[in-house]
Amino acid sequence: MTAAGVAPEVEGRCPDTAGGSHAPEPLLVELVTLAHRRLSGGLAAALAEEDCTVDQWRLLRALADGRGHAMGELSQALLIPQASLSRLVDSLADSGLAYRRQGDQDRRRITAHLSRQGRARLTRLDALAAAHDDAVRQACGLTDPAHLLRRLAAL
Repeated sequence: MTAAGVAPEVEGRCPDTAGGSHAPEPLLVELVTLAHRRLSGGLAAALAEEDCTVDQWRLLRALADGRGHAMGELSQALLIPQASLSRLVDSLADSGLAYRRQGDQDRRRITAHLSRQGRARLTRLDALAAAHDDAVRQACGLTDPAHLLRRLAAL
């Protein structure tokens, strides 16, 4: 770590190795990956106070619009494999935070929904996530780092 608390490889240089060569500047994807891991780790620690994972929180947020979502739609939107998503929905349903409903016209179409209890829990979880987000924004000195990230995510 440097005096600024940033690992040398993040600043684009690694400690001298044989021959005094330096590693190349990190690619954007490397920096974004490192940032993602640090942000997710901090958020995971905050959500753990409520015995919740980041993926559970993301799923609750996706269900919060009240429309009900098919599993395939959720899997694509959240970038979670369908089998893993099914287990997440099962665990939320077992806890009374979400429920499944069959379609009226097509009984084969199953949608996941947020329960009232899930909405109350999401309010608490969102408060923890917002506090984490505020701390990150302050540490970065940026008022809206999300603008850049939205542009990157749209590529």
